[in-house]
Amino acid sequence: MKSKPIKLRTPLGEEKIASLKAGDMVLLSGKIIGARDMAHRRIQEWQKDSKKLPVDFSNETIFYVGPSPTPPGKNSGSIGPTTSARMDNISEPLLKAGVKAMIGKGRRSNHLKSLLNEYKAVYLVAVGGVSAFLSTKVKKIEKIAFKDLGPEAIFSIDIFEFPLFVAYDIYGGDIFEDARRVE
Repeated sequence: MKSKPIKLRTPLGEEKIASLKAGDMVLLSGKIIGARDMAHRRIQEWQKDSKKLPVDFSNETIFYVGPSPTPPGKNSGSIGPTTSARMDNISEPLLKAGVKAMIGKGRRSNHLKSLLNEYKAVYLVAVGGVSAFLSTKVKKIEKIAFKDLGPEAIFSIDIFEFPLFVAYDIYGGDIFEDARRVE
């Protein structure tokens, strides 16, 4: 684990995430995609029906989030991670489509960890309970697809130095397992 935060800019291709190790702190800047349960399920339906996806997911970062409405004079409402394990059984289509990073909170299943290794993608965690603070790291947020889903729509989120930790790296490193060994 590096002691100094690693500054990264999206899009995140394999070359950018190859040096990341479980436990590293990352300050992520650039555009990411916000999407959670309902959007994931609709993406699966579209893929099953061979419909063209509304977003090109190549080298993208998906943030599991249902943002609060943006108050007047602010760039974003509160924006915090949702529990990621709910997406474990519906994440492979996005990985197949080229997603290279997922942001959420909490542990993931062993199956999802093996998919991350197979598709050479990382899982990043944001600290829960600090969504008002995280909103200060958002430059712009807008719904870009599945707008009828409200807070479960797909969002484009422009962030600056968004603080994250590498939970699972592309080599099978696991911040949760590493933390247990230290205890």
